[in-house]
Amino acid sequence: MGCECSKLSACCWGTGYNGSIPEAEDVENVEKSEVNDVPAFREFSIETLRMATSGFAVENIVSEHGEKAPNVVYKGKLENQKRIAVKRFNRSAWPDSRQFLEEAKAVGQLRNNRLANLLGCCCEGDERLLVAEFMPNDTLAKHLFHWETQPMKWAMRLRVALHLAQALEYCTSKGRALYHDLNAYRIVFDDDANPRLSCFGLMKNSRDGKSYSTNLAFTPPEYLRTGRVTAESVTYSFGTLLLDLLSGKHIPPSHALDLIRDRNIQMLTDSCLEGQFSNDDGTELVRLASRCLQYEPRERPHPKSLVAALIPLQKDTEVPSHALMGIPNGAADLPLSPLGEACFRMDLTAIHEIIEKVGYKDDEGAATELSFQMWTNQMQETLNSKKKGDVAFRHKDFRAAIECYSLFIEVGTMVSPTVYARRSLSYLMSDLPQEALDDAMQAQAISPVWHIASYLQAVALFALKRENEAQAALKEGSVLENKRNATS
Repeated sequence: MGCECSKLSACCWGTGYNGSIPEAEDVENVEKSEVNDVPAFREFSIETLRMATSGFAVENIVSEHGEKAPNVVYKGKLENQKRIAVKRFNRSAWPDSRQFLEEAKAVGQLRNNRLANLLGCCCEGDERLLVAEFMPNDTLAKHLFHWETQPMKWAMRLRVALHLAQALEYCTSKGRALYHDLNAYRIVFDDDANPRLSCFGLMKNSRDGKSYSTNLAFTPPEYLRTGRVTAESVTYSFGTLLLDLLSGKHIPPSHALDLIRDRNIQMLTDSCLEGQFSNDDGTELVRLASRCLQYEPRERPHPKSLVAALIPLQKDTEVPSHALMGIPNGAADLPLSPLGEACFRMDLTAIHEIIEKVGYKDDEGAATELSFQMWTNQMQETLNSKKKGDVAFRHKDFRAAIECYSLFIEVGTMVSPTVYARRSLSYLMSDLPQEALDDAMQAQAISPVWHIASYLQAVALFALKRENEAQAALKEGSVLENKRNATS
């Protein structure tokens, strides 16, 4: 099983190394990292979260385990355009609503730019949900183990380690030292591709449930003995993450410690990192991982010591994370399609031409539903309203189009994302951006992965002078369009 306890230091590094990590005299002040632009914790209604996630649509699931996981995470968008991540617990996870609410409120008091912060919760009937800031650039696991375009650079791996250590130091300073099942799926990347620690792990998956996954090879040894999570257990898990960052693989600690003991560190290092760091830097990270993985909990360093050890190792600190990660940062960096480009320029005439060419392909399922009801006079009138709206839209009579589409929508027999999209553009042409935004959001609620709905939201938001939200919607539309093209 490799080295244990203090023997590890001696056999790996010689008797001259005493295992201590110097405290930094000027460790970054965690209080400075607290953020002011994150709203205060609040309780959400289940209806609000249902609307935000398009009825908890399968297309909005972002957790790796999908529908079959006991607790599923969805992406969503509130009416104010705030993007959120919603964790929906198994119905039997937290039977005591008061206990759930108390736990959630305690975590919700934390505010830090190293965390994906908890914005609120929902506790209605037997529903238990957490609401957090949405991080659009995937998990560490995706970028480290399942990358598609480029492996993560050494400088970025060191930045991940530091940001994670700072997140743990902040949580510890606020009395929330326990983190459940810390792993590469718990580290997520924000709009600027900066790494953050998900707040979801600060709460257990259930009142009495296990805090660690069933993969015993990565579980802290004391948890196997006692079934309890301690602050030292979190440090052990941090050590396994350092191994992940070093190797680019999820290596069991016992195997890694065997390689370290045999001084076979080259076998532990990701071959994609060749030439990116010195032996001293690699040795320093291995040394730190070894200390975190000590068998005896009391031998492991505290988060403050981890931060102190990682600060001197940082590289390319002036380079933004999105540049190190190769992730576009805003519309200017995106390879936009003709529709995306038209939306970025707010060229409503070009958008109109493209939407006209698309027609009603996204309504095929709904059109089938219509065919069974066409024999009724009311349905015939409704269809005529839609047809008249289409003619008006085609001939750029946008006031008439709004009127006809509104008649169709008000009947409510069926829903059509493309009708909402066309009325949204008609509102934009009529200088009614807020109404346009409402319709574009309705189109997305009906069809969560439809790129045109996101693009129209972007145009409406540009018109409303909400630049940051517009850029985010434009990026979302581009990502959805690329996915659509890749699968079509």
